[in-house]
Amino acid sequence: MKRKNTAKLMAALALSATLVTGCATDRGGDAGVPVAGGSAAGTEAAASSDTKFGTLDSPCGTGDAKGATEQGVTDTEIKIGYGDDRGYAQSPGLNKEMSDAVAAMIDWCNDQGGINGRKIVGTDYDAAMTQANTVMQEACRSEFMLVGHGFAMDQTAEQTRVACNLAAVPGFTVSPEAANGPMSFQGVPFPVDYANGSAWFQMGELRPDLKTEFDLVGSTMPTIITSLTKVRSIAEAAGFKLKDCGVTLNYQGEPSYVPFAEKYKQCGVKGLWTSRSPVPNEFNFFKAIDQAGIDPVILGEATWYGNSAQTFNSGSGVLDNLNAGMTFQMLENADKVPAVKKYLDLVSAEGGKTALLGMQSTSSFLLWATAAKECGSDLTRQCMVDELAKIHDWDGGGLHAATDPGKNIPAKCGLMVELTGDKYTQAFPSVTGEFKCDDAYLVKTDQSTWGTDLGPDRVATKFLGPNVIKPQA
Repeated sequence: MKRKNTAKLMAALALSATLVTGCATDRGGDAGVPVAGGSAAGTEAAASSDTKFGTLDSPCGTGDAKGATEQGVTDTEIKIGYGDDRGYAQSPGLNKEMSDAVAAMIDWCNDQGGINGRKIVGTDYDAAMTQANTVMQEACRSEFMLVGHGFAMDQTAEQTRVACNLAAVPGFTVSPEAANGPMSFQGVPFPVDYANGSAWFQMGELRPDLKTEFDLVGSTMPTIITSLTKVRSIAEAAGFKLKDCGVTLNYQGEPSYVPFAEKYKQCGVKGLWTSRSPVPNEFNFFKAIDQAGIDPVILGEATWYGNSAQTFNSGSGVLDNLNAGMTFQMLENADKVPAVKKYLDLVSAEGGKTALLGMQSTSSFLLWATAAKECGSDLTRQCMVDELAKIHDWDGGGLHAATDPGKNIPAKCGLMVELTGDKYTQAFPSVTGEFKCDDAYLVKTDQSTWGTDLGPDRVATKFLGPNVIKPQA
């Protein structure tokens, strides 16, 4: 936040979200600290459930795969890296749910025998927002692949990743180069040239009166600037004619948000889109909006479906007009969606944090494991790229709407959630647990919004070298 995201994110920065089950103590540590598989809690959870993940047959299990086929692969082990930005000082625990999810999935998989009999050994990295390249340099020296991770400043690390041919299945990507990066596949893709525009189309159905009353909240962060350019084109495709109130917020915070709120009031906005994260600075901004006496509909990335927004709003009501577009099932639907229940059970059994981006990392882990199973003893990065490129219909066992990871194409479906007090409910479509799908939701974005150059295979060309791994027929 894919993605991407996936927050595409800073959707991704977002690229994050905690509900239903309670958060437990933090786990992980500094970059490079291994996280062992097979905890007692994980074993107990696996033993008490079958080996399906929702509608997906488990890709994990025993076997006789052999060979030290690639860096990080031996007769008995597969070494993968994962991680988030939980050490970011201005938002402690940022996206921690991603690492918690991958750690739980590693244990679940190892309890079944690993991948074809090879146990998975995970290294949990903390990029702390500004250390993404340092993390990538460390991962390049030891890991077979990166799986289920999400680093908000991934633009600083992408050149390093590509140069060392570190194939990846991220939980989300943010920068254009990473979103369409080579050797990279996401359970929920967030490419620069196509977008899931369901949030804007569905808002247009819910509130057609606001199609000329929305504006975007500007930011000084380069990744958000790129995101907003893309968002503008998607909104226009959905029939919105956006205002241009000229407001740009410093991502690191402002001494006072009152002047910016007054500017929006003078501009007459009745709706605001934010690509920023649900962090304290953003809450202070919306407090100022409320104090200015305006009550706009707030529309944001799926990362606004989360515990931090709930907690802030439970006592203030400032975000009672908050809406977030999603391609994932709500966590509240665990009783209706087996994949959501499985995710919650596995992570909760290990005391982890559960949230939307955790499900996103879970989907990417399952995608990775599905491809790894197919590779058998020939577990190489080339085989993984080949197998991942073949997967064109993926929903993480029912966690989200179907995507096309192999072609890096987002879903054509979505739903809208709204927040009142500390409760989220589905606002659109009317039947809870259902997505609305429409070919129009898949928006081909204008090339001027991409932020990077793509080759004929839709892969970012900026860091390509002669040895990059490409899918083979």
